Amino acid sequence: MALAIWTALAMLAFAGNSILTRMAVGAGTIDAQSFALIRLLSGAFMLALVMLWRKRQWPALRGRGPAVLGLLVYLFGFSAAYVSLSAGTGALILFGMVQVTMFAGALLAGEAVAAKRWAGAGLALAGLVVLLAPKLVLGGLWPMLAMTAAGVGWGIYSLAGRRAGDPLAATAANFVLAVPVAALIWAIWGGGDWLPRGVGLAVLSGAVTSGLGYALWYRVLPQLGASRAAVAQLTVPVLAATAGLALGEPIGLRFAISALLVLGGVALASR
Repeated sequence: MALAIWTALAMLAFAGNSILTRMAVGAGTIDAQSFALIRLLSGAFMLALVMLWRKRQWPALRGRGPAVLGLLVYLFGFSAAYVSLSAGTGALILFGMVQVTMFAGALLAGEAVAAKRWAGAGLALAGLVVLLAPKLVLGGLWPMLAMTAAGVGWGIYSLAGRRAGDPLAATAANFVLAVPVAALIWAIWGGGDWLPRGVGLAVLSGAVTSGLGYALWYRVLPQLGASRAAVAQLTVPVLAATAGLALGEPIGLRFAISALLVLGGVALASR
């Protein structure tokens, strides 16, 4: 039960990132690259403060290349995609690719994937298609490619988290190491007007739903395993679509059917 609660909180944080990013870059209050950089800086600062407060030792920095690279690809692809994609559509593409990446990682690592887990994953994916397929034609090809890259990046980051001995320290180290590279990316491709609302949303996303949310995710990952973690994240598009009501995205019978399929698939795969 505790694992289910912590996992649910992590999924809410992930859905929150979709909504906050869409509210900021989709509304034009900040450019995508600047949002990603501020989000990363805020998360690194928050995690460093928590590390000091908890008097934790910083982990070894060697061997963090895959996690840092995955985090950077995710952050910049995620922000760029939400300039035009809706919250629900972006989450569908993101976590669809996350599932593919993490299932591939599980198979390469020799992790046993039970038949009911495959069935649950398929059922959940079918639910997402029912919910969001009519919207996939919106937004053009480039945002979808950007979110596809973000999904691969997040899948790599999640796979790296299975070996995290100290979830908080590992997340903090990944964020801090990613900052110089993110600043370089921003210096080359970033730039634009910053409105206070956009900056505030980036800080909230970075400090709370990213920094603390990802530390929580690294805490539950070792207990979930790669394939079950991949399936659990398929709840995020449903949560994002629900929260998207505040952004004027209506739900109806299609949403109810999709939610039943997704949650039923996750329950089957997680038993």
